[in-house]
Amino acid sequence: MHGLRTVSLLTLLAASPLVAQDKEKVCTDLLNRPMRVGEWADYRWKGGRNDGSTMRMAVVGTEAVAGKPNYWYEIALNDTRHGKTIIQVLVPGFGFQGSSIHGLIMKSGTEPAMRMPQQMVQMMAGQMDRNFDADFTRKCQKMTVVGWEQITGTAGTFCALHVKDEGDQTDAWIVPDLYFGLARAQLKDGSSMELTGKGTGAKSSITETPQMMPSPR
Repeated sequence: MHGLRTVSLLTLLAASPLVAQDKEKVCTDLLNRPMRVGEWADYRWKGGRNDGSTMRMAVVGTEAVAGKPNYWYEIALNDTRHGKTIIQVLVPGFGFQGSSIHGLIMKSGTEPAMRMPQQMVQMMAGQMDRNFDADFTRKCQKMTVVGWEQITGTAGTFCALHVKDEGDQTDAWIVPDLYFGLARAQLKDGSSMELTGKGTGAKSSITETPQMMPSPR
């Protein structure tokens, strides 16, 4: 029995660097994943103050900035308390910083969709790059690896890499084959968000032509 325990311990010690290498590759691939118009993923919150709320992430269009392709990345929130809000940001890729946001369109409830002038985009950039997915993508490399786990949810059963952010007290389960990567997250307040669906062919959730908001004086 003692010999079996010793072999098991040695196996775990040998496997740890390999799992760390897995995390390095998974996080790097996620950060550098090319934007593909039409990809989407749906999530639902359980527990906490957002219980029952849903979120859709999607890449819904492309637009050139200084001759280089940028992509309209949409986050559509259906909050059980505040209703539906759609935010679209024009960015070069995943893990974007606020300074790389070249366009911002917002629609709240039945209000008209508004495209913000670039001056206002820069003023709001610090808030825009704190959305969970962009923040998670940037922090992935710094998170502590727990290991590979099999998880089952509404969207199916996946082999996911479990990582933890000790500072934010957040756990995330990443599936390399998922376009947006994230299958589940456990947040500090005890709530969780879970993948409920995914696919291609996503279109903008904003059907009207956005109005240009006047520049601040």
